[in-house]
Amino acid sequence: MAATTAMNRRVILKDYVEGYPREEHMELLPGVEIPLRLTGDEPSGSVLVKNLYLSCDPYMRPRMSRPVRQSYTSAFVPGSVITGYGVSRVLDSSHPSLNPGDLVWGFTGWEDYSVIKPPASNLLSKITHHSGNKDGVPLSYYTGILGMPGLTAYVGFHEICAPQPGESVFVSAASGAVGQLVGQFAKLAGCGPVVGSAGSAEKVGLLTTRFSFDAAFNYKDEEESADLSAALARRFPEGIDIYFENVGGAMLDAALRNMRVHGRVAVCGLISQYNKADADKDAVRSLDAVVTKRLRVQGFIEPDHKHLYPQYEAWVMPYIRDGTIKYVESVAEGLESAPAALIGLFHGRNVGKQLVRVAHEDAE
Repeated sequence: MAATTAMNRRVILKDYVEGYPREEHMELLPGVEIPLRLTGDEPSGSVLVKNLYLSCDPYMRPRMSRPVRQSYTSAFVPGSVITGYGVSRVLDSSHPSLNPGDLVWGFTGWEDYSVIKPPASNLLSKITHHSGNKDGVPLSYYTGILGMPGLTAYVGFHEICAPQPGESVFVSAASGAVGQLVGQFAKLAGCGPVVGSAGSAEKVGLLTTRFSFDAAFNYKDEEESADLSAALARRFPEGIDIYFENVGGAMLDAALRNMRVHGRVAVCGLISQYNKADADKDAVRSLDAVVTKRLRVQGFIEPDHKHLYPQYEAWVMPYIRDGTIKYVESVAEGLESAPAALIGLFHGRNVGKQLVRVAHEDAE
Protein backbone atom coordinates (compact mmCIF):
# COMPACT_ATOMS: atom_id res chain seq x y z
CA MET A 1 0.00 0.00 0.00
CA ALA A 2 1.41 3.38 -1.03
CA ALA A 3 2.39 5.78 1.73
CA THR A 4 0.08 8.74 2.27
CA THR A 5 2.59 10.95 4.10
CA ALA A 6 6.34 11.56 4.02
CA MET A 7 8.99 13.49 5.92
CA ASN A 8 10.03 16.66 4.13
CA ARG A 9 13.43 18.27 4.79
CA ARG A 10 14.09 21.84 3.67
CA VAL A 11 17.17 24.01 3.08
CA ILE A 12 16.53 27.59 4.15
CA LEU A 13 18.52 30.83 3.95
CA LYS A 14 19.15 31.90 7.55
CA ASP A 15 20.05 35.54 6.83
CA TYR A 16 21.18 37.81 4.03
CA VAL A 17 24.76 37.28 2.90
CA GLU A 18 27.60 39.78 2.62
CA GLY A 19 30.77 38.63 0.89
CA TYR A 20 31.21 34.96 0.11
CA PRO A 21 28.38 32.67 1.25
CA ARG A 22 29.24 30.06 3.87
CA GLU A 23 27.47 26.93 4.95
CA GLU A 24 26.29 28.60 8.14
CA HIS A 25 24.27 31.03 6.00
CA MET A 26 22.02 28.07 5.15
CA GLU A 27 20.41 25.39 7.28
CA LEU A 28 18.94 21.95 6.59
CA LEU A 29 15.82 21.71 8.72
CA PRO A 30 14.72 18.33 10.12
CA GLY A 31 11.92 16.63 8.24
CA VAL A 32 8.30 17.43 9.00
CA GLU A 33 5.45 15.13 8.02
CA ILE A 34 3.47 16.24 4.98
CA PRO A 35 0.64 14.63 2.96
CA LEU A 36 1.54 13.16 -0.41
CA ARG A 37 -1.58 14.67 -1.96
CA LEU A 38 -2.68 18.24 -2.55
CA THR A 39 -4.94 19.32 0.30
CA GLY A 40 -7.37 21.29 -1.83
CA ASP A 41 -6.40 24.59 -0.24
CA GLU A 42 -3.88 25.32 -3.00
CA PRO A 43 -4.86 27.48 -5.99
CA SER A 44 -5.99 25.66 -9.12
CA GLY A 45 -3.04 24.71 -11.27
CA SER A 46 -0.82 23.65 -8.35
CA VAL A 47 1.48 20.63 -8.52
CA LEU A 48 2.97 18.46 -5.77
CA VAL A 49 6.35 17.05 -6.78
CA LYS A 50 9.12 14.86 -5.42
CA ASN A 51 12.43 16.54 -6.18
CA LEU A 52 15.07 14.37 -7.85
CA TYR A 53 17.81 16.82 -8.90
CA LEU A 54 18.55 20.41 -7.90
CA SER A 55 20.61 22.82 -9.96
CA CYS A 56 23.33 25.02 -8.43
CA ASP A 57 23.73 28.21 -10.47
CA PRO A 58 25.75 31.44 -10.03
CA TYR A 59 22.65 33.67 -10.37
CA MET A 60 21.51 32.30 -6.99
CA ARG A 61 24.22 34.27 -5.17
CA PRO A 62 22.67 37.74 -5.80
CA ARG A 63 19.37 36.33 -4.54
CA MET A 64 21.07 35.74 -1.18
CA SER A 65 21.84 39.45 -0.75
CA ARG A 66 19.64 42.04 0.89
CA PRO A 67 17.51 43.53 -1.92
CA VAL A 68 18.63 47.12 -2.62
CA ARG A 69 17.56 47.48 -6.24
CA GLN A 70 15.05 45.97 -8.61
CA SER A 71 16.22 42.81 -10.35
CA TYR A 72 14.80 40.30 -12.77
CA THR A 73 14.47 37.77 -9.95
CA SER A 74 13.44 38.30 -6.34
CA ALA A 75 15.74 37.87 -3.35
CA PHE A 76 15.41 34.85 -1.11
CA VAL A 77 13.52 35.49 2.14
CA PRO A 78 15.47 34.59 5.29
CA GLY A 79 13.79 31.71 7.07
CA SER A 80 12.19 30.44 3.86
CA VAL A 81 13.17 27.58 1.61
CA ILE A 82 15.72 28.31 -1.11
CA THR A 83 14.35 27.93 -4.63
CA GLY A 84 15.98 27.20 -7.97
CA TYR A 85 15.81 25.03 -11.05
CA GLY A 86 15.35 21.32 -10.59
CA VAL A 87 14.03 18.06 -11.98
CA SER A 88 11.03 16.50 -10.25
CA ARG A 89 8.36 13.82 -10.49
CA VAL A 90 4.72 14.86 -10.23
CA LEU A 91 2.87 13.15 -7.37
CA ASP A 92 -0.42 15.08 -7.51
CA SER A 93 -1.70 17.86 -9.71
CA SER A 94 -4.59 20.20 -10.38
CA HIS A 95 -2.73 21.53 -13.43
CA PRO A 96 -4.49 20.66 -16.70
CA SER A 97 -1.26 19.71 -18.49
CA LEU A 98 0.51 17.74 -15.75
CA ASN A 99 -0.41 14.36 -14.32
CA PRO A 100 0.94 12.11 -11.56
CA GLY A 101 4.01 10.27 -12.80
CA ASP A 102 5.11 13.03 -15.19
CA LEU A 103 8.74 14.12 -15.03
CA VAL A 104 9.24 17.89 -15.19
CA TRP A 105 11.94 20.54 -14.99
CA GLY A 106 11.57 24.10 -13.81
CA PHE A 107 11.54 26.12 -10.59
CA THR A 108 11.16 24.14 -7.38
CA GLY A 109 12.25 24.25 -3.75
CA TRP A 110 15.40 22.98 -2.09
CA GLU A 111 13.48 20.29 -0.24
CA ASP A 112 12.42 16.68 -0.65
CA TYR A 113 8.89 17.59 -1.79
CA SER A 114 7.49 20.86 -3.11
CA VAL A 115 4.07 22.29 -3.83
CA ILE A 116 4.57 24.45 -6.93
CA LYS A 117 1.81 26.99 -7.43
CA PRO A 118 0.97 29.26 -10.37
CA PRO A 119 2.65 31.10 -12.00
CA ALA A 120 5.72 28.89 -11.41
CA SER A 121 3.74 25.72 -12.16
CA ASN A 122 2.80 27.12 -15.57
CA LEU A 123 6.50 27.26 -16.46
CA LEU A 124 7.20 23.61 -15.64
CA SER A 125 8.32 21.73 -18.73
CA LYS A 126 7.36 18.09 -19.21
CA ILE A 127 10.32 15.80 -19.89
CA THR A 128 9.90 13.27 -22.68
CA HIS A 129 13.53 12.39 -23.53
CA HIS A 130 14.92 10.67 -20.47
CA SER A 131 16.89 7.58 -19.53
CA GLY A 132 13.72 5.55 -19.10
CA ASN A 133 13.17 5.73 -22.88
CA LYS A 134 15.25 3.87 -25.43
CA ASP A 135 16.18 7.15 -27.17
CA GLY A 136 16.51 9.10 -23.93
CA VAL A 137 19.29 10.97 -22.16
CA PRO A 138 20.24 11.21 -18.47
CA LEU A 139 17.51 12.93 -16.48
CA SER A 140 20.13 15.11 -14.79
CA TYR A 141 20.76 16.80 -18.15
CA TYR A 142 17.61 18.83 -17.56
CA THR A 143 19.49 20.80 -14.92
CA GLY A 144 22.10 21.64 -17.54
CA ILE A 145 22.42 21.05 -21.26
CA LEU A 146 18.66 20.47 -21.65
CA GLY A 147 17.66 23.01 -19.03
CA MET A 148 18.31 26.66 -18.27
CA PRO A 149 22.10 26.60 -18.93
CA GLY A 150 21.62 24.96 -22.33
CA LEU A 151 19.03 27.46 -23.51
CA THR A 152 21.19 30.27 -22.12
CA ALA A 153 24.17 29.13 -24.19
CA TYR A 154 22.04 28.72 -27.30
CA VAL A 155 20.33 32.11 -27.05
CA GLY A 156 23.45 34.01 -26.09
CA PHE A 157 25.59 32.55 -28.83
CA HIS A 158 23.22 31.98 -31.74
CA GLU A 159 20.62 34.70 -31.22
CA ILE A 160 22.65 37.54 -29.70
CA CYS A 161 26.14 36.94 -31.10
CA ALA A 162 24.87 35.81 -34.53
CA PRO A 163 28.10 33.94 -35.40
CA GLN A 164 29.56 33.65 -38.88
CA PRO A 165 31.99 30.93 -40.02
CA GLY A 166 35.59 31.87 -39.40
CA GLU A 167 34.88 34.38 -36.62
CA SER A 168 37.02 34.29 -33.49
CA VAL A 169 35.33 33.46 -30.18
CA PHE A 170 36.41 33.90 -26.57
CA VAL A 171 34.49 32.30 -23.68
CA SER A 172 35.24 33.07 -20.02
CA ALA A 173 34.40 30.56 -17.26
CA ALA A 174 34.50 28.16 -20.17
CA SER A 175 34.35 24.90 -18.24
CA GLY A 176 31.11 25.75 -16.44
CA ALA A 177 27.56 24.73 -17.19
CA VAL A 178 27.13 27.34 -19.94
CA GLY A 179 30.67 27.93 -21.14
CA GLN A 180 31.42 24.30 -22.05
CA LEU A 181 28.44 24.41 -24.43
CA VAL A 182 29.25 27.77 -26.02
CA GLY A 183 32.67 26.55 -27.12
CA GLN A 184 31.18 23.46 -28.74
CA PHE A 185 28.40 25.47 -30.38
CA ALA A 186 31.06 27.79 -31.78
CA LYS A 187 32.98 24.94 -33.38
CA LEU A 188 29.77 23.53 -34.86
CA ALA A 189 29.13 26.97 -36.37
CA GLY A 190 32.53 26.91 -38.09
CA CYS A 191 34.06 29.60 -35.87
CA GLY A 192 37.73 29.78 -35.01
CA PRO A 193 39.87 30.21 -33.18
CA VAL A 194 37.68 29.35 -30.19
CA VAL A 195 39.50 30.03 -26.92
CA GLY A 196 38.34 29.59 -23.32
CA SER A 197 39.58 30.60 -19.90
CA ALA A 198 39.22 28.56 -16.72
CA GLY A 199 40.66 28.46 -13.21
CA SER A 200 42.76 25.29 -13.03
CA ALA A 201 45.06 23.16 -15.14
CA GLU A 202 42.49 20.34 -15.02
CA LYS A 203 39.76 22.57 -16.43
CA VAL A 204 42.05 24.06 -19.07
CA GLY A 205 42.91 20.56 -20.24
CA LEU A 206 39.23 19.64 -20.35
CA LEU A 207 38.47 22.54 -22.68
CA THR A 208 40.83 21.38 -25.39
CA THR A 209 40.57 17.61 -24.98
CA ARG A 210 36.83 17.23 -24.34
CA PHE A 211 35.02 20.39 -25.38
CA SER A 212 36.70 21.10 -28.75
CA PHE A 213 38.23 24.49 -27.86
CA ASP A 214 41.20 25.36 -30.04
CA ALA A 215 43.11 26.77 -27.07
CA ALA A 216 42.61 27.62 -23.40
CA PHE A 217 44.44 29.31 -20.54
CA ASN A 218 44.31 29.57 -16.74
CA TYR A 219 43.23 33.10 -15.88
CA LYS A 220 44.85 32.76 -12.44
CA ASP A 221 48.21 32.80 -14.17
CA GLU A 222 47.35 36.27 -15.51
CA GLU A 223 46.31 38.01 -12.30
CA GLU A 224 46.41 41.65 -13.39
CA SER A 225 44.20 43.14 -16.09
CA ALA A 226 47.25 44.05 -18.17
CA ASP A 227 48.34 40.42 -18.15
CA LEU A 228 44.87 39.26 -19.09
CA SER A 229 44.87 41.65 -22.00
CA ALA A 230 48.27 40.38 -23.13
CA ALA A 231 47.08 36.78 -22.76
CA LEU A 232 44.15 37.50 -25.06
CA ALA A 233 46.31 39.43 -27.54
CA ARG A 234 48.64 36.42 -27.87
CA ARG A 235 45.74 34.13 -28.65
CA PHE A 236 43.80 36.58 -30.81
CA PRO A 237 46.42 38.58 -32.72
CA GLU A 238 43.71 39.85 -35.07
CA GLY A 239 41.18 40.49 -32.31
CA ILE A 240 38.01 38.88 -30.95
CA ASP A 241 34.77 38.87 -32.94
CA ILE A 242 32.58 37.30 -30.23
CA TYR A 243 33.03 37.38 -26.48
CA PHE A 244 30.68 35.27 -24.34
CA GLU A 245 30.89 36.94 -20.95
CA ASN A 246 30.42 35.00 -17.73
CA VAL A 247 32.90 36.73 -15.41
CA GLY A 248 33.01 40.55 -15.54
CA GLY A 249 35.60 42.77 -13.89
CA ALA A 250 39.16 42.58 -15.18
CA MET A 251 38.29 39.87 -17.69
CA LEU A 252 35.63 42.04 -19.32
CA ASP A 253 38.04 44.99 -19.37
CA ALA A 254 40.73 42.90 -21.07
CA ALA A 255 38.29 41.46 -23.62
CA LEU A 256 37.00 44.91 -24.60
CA ARG A 257 40.56 45.99 -25.36
CA ASN A 258 40.97 43.04 -27.69
CA MET A 259 37.66 43.12 -29.56
CA ARG A 260 37.55 43.64 -33.31
CA VAL A 261 35.49 46.37 -34.95
CA HIS A 262 31.80 45.40 -34.92
CA GLY A 263 32.42 42.68 -32.35
CA ARG A 264 29.62 41.32 -30.18
CA VAL A 265 29.61 40.72 -26.43
CA ALA A 266 26.84 38.58 -24.91
CA VAL A 267 26.76 39.29 -21.17
CA CYS A 268 25.50 36.13 -19.49
CA GLY A 269 26.89 36.62 -15.97
CA LEU A 270 29.41 38.51 -13.83
CA ILE A 271 30.44 35.87 -11.31
CA SER A 272 33.63 37.67 -10.24
CA GLN A 273 31.49 40.50 -8.84
CA TYR A 274 28.69 38.65 -7.04
CA ASN A 275 30.44 38.42 -3.68
CA LYS A 276 31.58 42.06 -3.59
CA ALA A 277 29.86 45.07 -2.07
CA ASP A 278 28.98 47.80 -4.55
CA ALA A 279 31.89 49.95 -3.37
CA ASP A 280 34.34 47.11 -3.98
CA LYS A 281 33.21 46.02 -7.43
CA ASP A 282 35.78 46.25 -10.20
CA ALA A 283 35.56 49.19 -12.56
CA VAL A 284 35.54 48.50 -16.28
CA ARG A 285 37.93 51.09 -17.70
CA SER A 286 37.83 50.28 -21.39
CA LEU A 287 34.27 51.22 -22.25
CA ASP A 288 35.61 53.64 -24.85
CA ALA A 289 36.17 50.52 -26.98
CA VAL A 290 32.39 50.10 -27.23
CA VAL A 291 32.31 53.37 -29.20
CA THR A 292 35.60 53.27 -31.06
CA LYS A 293 35.10 49.66 -32.18
CA ARG A 294 31.32 49.99 -32.62
CA LEU A 295 30.71 47.00 -30.37
CA ARG A 296 27.34 45.52 -29.51
CA VAL A 297 27.20 44.62 -25.82
CA GLN A 298 23.96 42.97 -24.73
CA GLY A 299 22.91 41.46 -21.44
CA PHE A 300 20.27 38.76 -21.48
CA ILE A 301 18.47 36.25 -19.26
CA GLU A 302 17.06 32.87 -20.16
CA PRO A 303 13.45 33.48 -18.99
CA ASP A 304 12.99 36.08 -21.76
CA HIS A 305 13.60 33.39 -24.37
CA LYS A 306 11.54 30.42 -23.17
CA HIS A 307 9.67 30.41 -26.46
CA LEU A 308 12.87 29.24 -28.18
CA TYR A 309 13.23 26.11 -26.05
CA PRO A 310 11.46 23.71 -28.48
CA GLN A 311 13.70 25.00 -31.27
CA TYR A 312 16.79 24.54 -29.12
CA GLU A 313 15.82 21.06 -27.91
CA ALA A 314 15.16 19.85 -31.47
CA TRP A 315 18.53 21.27 -32.59
CA VAL A 316 20.69 19.95 -29.76
CA MET A 317 19.18 16.51 -29.12
CA PRO A 318 20.75 14.78 -32.15
CA TYR A 319 24.18 16.13 -31.18
CA ILE A 320 23.75 14.75 -27.65
CA ARG A 321 22.62 11.35 -28.86
CA ASP A 322 25.46 10.87 -31.35
CA GLY A 323 28.09 12.17 -28.92
CA THR A 324 29.04 15.23 -30.97
CA ILE A 325 28.35 17.49 -27.97
CA LYS A 326 29.93 16.43 -24.68
CA TYR A 327 28.62 17.48 -21.28
CA VAL A 328 30.35 17.15 -17.90
CA GLU A 329 28.58 17.24 -14.53
CA SER A 330 29.66 17.43 -10.89
CA VAL A 331 27.01 15.60 -8.85
CA ALA A 332 26.70 16.08 -5.09
CA GLU A 333 24.71 13.39 -3.29
CA GLY A 334 21.84 14.19 -0.93
CA LEU A 335 19.90 17.32 0.02
CA GLU A 336 22.27 17.81 2.94
CA SER A 337 25.12 18.44 0.46
CA ALA A 338 23.31 21.26 -1.36
CA PRO A 339 24.72 24.24 0.61
CA ALA A 340 28.34 23.13 0.13
CA ALA A 341 27.72 22.40 -3.53
CA LEU A 342 26.36 25.90 -4.16
CA ILE A 343 29.18 27.55 -2.24
CA GLY A 344 31.72 25.57 -4.25
CA LEU A 345 30.69 27.41 -7.42
CA PHE A 346 32.25 30.60 -6.09
CA HIS A 347 35.54 28.89 -5.25
CA GLY A 348 35.90 26.96 -8.51
CA ARG A 349 35.41 23.54 -6.91
CA ASN A 350 33.04 22.23 -9.56
CA VAL A 351 34.09 20.81 -12.89
CA GLY A 352 31.30 21.31 -15.39
CA LYS A 353 27.69 21.62 -14.30
CA GLN A 354 27.12 21.47 -10.54
CA LEU A 355 23.97 19.69 -9.39
CA VAL A 356 22.61 17.83 -6.38
CA ARG A 357 20.92 14.43 -6.52
CA VAL A 358 18.15 14.56 -3.91
CA ALA A 359 16.61 11.17 -4.74
CA HIS A 360 17.15 8.47 -7.33
CA GLU A 361 14.89 8.47 -10.35
CA ASP A 362 13.04 5.31 -9.30
CA ALA A 363 12.50 6.47 -5.70
CA GLU A 364 8.92 6.38 -4.51
